[in-house]
Amino acid sequence: MGIFNSSSSTSSSSNSSDLNLLARVIYGEARGEPYTGQVAVGAVVLNRVRSSSFPNTISGVVYQSGAFDAVSDGQINLTPNSTAKKAAQDALNGWDPSYGAVYYFNPATTTNKWIWSRPMTVTIGNHRFCK
Repeated sequence: MGIFNSSSSTSSSSNSSDLNLLARVIYGEARGEPYTGQVAVGAVVLNRVRSSSFPNTISGVVYQSGAFDAVSDGQINLTPNSTAKKAAQDALNGWDPSYGAVYYFNPATTTNKWIWSRPMTVTIGNHRFCK
C-alpha cells in the first residue's frame, strides 16, 4: 500500500551508511594491518563519537579536519574489501581491541611530536593506540 515507517527506514539507511563509512576509514587507514588492528581503528572512531571532546557522529569524527590521513589523501574514497566491512561491523557490535583509545599512530611514520605524549593502551601491528 506504500505505507512504511519512515523512522525505521531512516535508521536502517543511516546504519548502513555508518557501516560503509567506517569500513572506508578502516580500509584507508589500516588495510594490510592485522584484523584486530583494523577493528581497533574502527573502535577509535566509535570511542571518539562517545567522547565529549570529539564530534558525536561517525561522519563528524571521520571528516573532522586533520583527524585521518585517509580523508586528507583521498583513500577514504577507495572501495573497502570484505575484511574492512567485517571489521567495521565487529567494532559497531562493541569489540574494542584498542582498550578505549581515541588516537592511534604509526611510530615509524608519524611526524607529530604531540602524539608521543599520549598514554599508550596497546600496539597492534604497525599502530600504537593511545588515550
